[in-house]
Amino acid sequence: MKSLGGNLYIQTEASGAPEIGAPGENGFGVLQQGYLEMSNVNVVEEMVNMIIAQRAYEVNSKSIQTSDDMLSRVNQLKR
Repeated sequence: MKSLGGNLYIQTEASGAPEIGAPGENGFGVLQQGYLEMSNVNVVEEMVNMIIAQRAYEVNSKSIQTSDDMLSRVNQLKR
């Protein structure tokens, strides 16, 4: 969506046409007055997943560096 300013937006090709409907009907969400919307993200779980991904990246990076070092030594042996 493209911002027009003042909390106004218009559709773009990427956003597609708007879907208009009443809350609670045809799969649209329900509005409840006086409630706060809760986050649907578990921060602790996401941090653990990020640490796991970072460690996997470090292992892959180290293996590529080791492979590069081995190829460099093999290349030196030829000379």
